[in-house]
Amino acid sequence: MKTKDFALQVKDLGDDGTFEGYGSIFGNVDSYGEKVLPGAFIDSLTRHKREGSSVLMLWQHNPNEPIGVWDDLAEDAKGLWGKGQLILEVQKAREVHALMKRKAIGGLSIGYREQDTDQEGNVRLLKKLDLYEISPVSFPANRRARIESIKSERMDEFARRLRDGDPMPVKDFEDILREAGIPKSMAVQIASVGYAKAIRRESEGEKANDAAAFLKALRG
Repeated sequence: MKTKDFALQVKDLGDDGTFEGYGSIFGNVDSYGEKVLPGAFIDSLTRHKREGSSVLMLWQHNPNEPIGVWDDLAEDAKGLWGKGQLILEVQKAREVHALMKRKAIGGLSIGYREQDTDQEGNVRLLKKLDLYEISPVSFPANRRARIESIKSERMDEFARRLRDGDPMPVKDFEDILREAGIPKSMAVQIASVGYAKAIRRESEGEKANDAAAFLKALRG
């Protein structure tokens, strides 16, 4: 099962634990270079309804921590809309409810299997997905921590190699950008044009400031 995160846009969070939000947004290219297309969930939602099965509401995709139910799920022009209810008799659900009230929960994340995909240039198109669960997640905080970890480890290596006159290959630098959440097409452009030009000048003996400027901009 694969997962994909989206910013949580909660509407009408009730004292009884009811809320509305989008588990997926159509048309945007994410940091993996993927885009969910309209219609991706229709067959799956129809199957759940026909078979009487449910899309689960878990905490952080943990199958041992169900925290609520999805009363209604549907596609609209924007994406996969859902109306759910946290089961407040469950301790973790009460905690999530309190965090949502304070806007400390930053996202919803879908758990799915791919049924039909396509490719459009550098973008992978997700045309049909089998939806298993939608989880409230705290991914923005985790994502920041991941980026800071990359900066403190791989970026230190990146800086050291620049100082030592042994810059990373363009592909390695592109990978660092991708891991930091930069979309694939943008990471390729930055690495293959600007960074490649900077290290080429260094290798030709010019004491240009391009590489240093790259490092300063990334750390800023």
